[in-house]
Amino acid sequence: MRILGIDPGLRRTGYGVIDVQGSRLTYVASGTIVVPADQALAQRLKVILDNIREIVQATGPSVSALEKVFVNTNPSSTLLLGQARGAAMCALADSLLDVHEYTALQIKKSVVGNGHAAKEQVQKMVQHLLGLNGLPAADSADALACAICHAHFHPLTQRLQASGQLAAGRGSRVRGGRLLG
Repeated sequence: MRILGIDPGLRRTGYGVIDVQGSRLTYVASGTIVVPADQALAQRLKVILDNIREIVQATGPSVSALEKVFVNTNPSSTLLLGQARGAAMCALADSLLDVHEYTALQIKKSVVGNGHAAKEQVQKMVQHLLGLNGLPAADSADALACAICHAHFHPLTQRLQASGQLAAGRGSRVRGGRLLG
């Protein structure tokens, strides 16, 4: 399974791609989409959409994982982040990828073991888990952590669905532009 993780942001959107074979995680690619702040909102969202489409085309993931928006004290910032996230989700859905969503708490707990871990801890654990020579940039590390989180959650979800303890299609997944479950 090849997983594309996305850490959405209106200024910087991180992406990370890993391969999973059993319990083995292998780094494929990562980076940051830097969105020009001097452009109109619609153009900034298009930058995210177009770049994620290109990343999907270049790396060929079989599934994607996206960080859920958290609500912060500034409603305007939350709304803008949600729009960036929406552009990312549209690019993934348009590429016919299943989209699995995880909160920052789930991602950090899955990778570091602590849902309130600092960014530096996430970066170090991503470096360790993927055997990287250097510390990944913060946005890339967050996206790779999102992909790692899905690698950890996916087998459990499949077993629960197979046992009938979890309804198939439950959760927020998108395929072909349609919400499943």
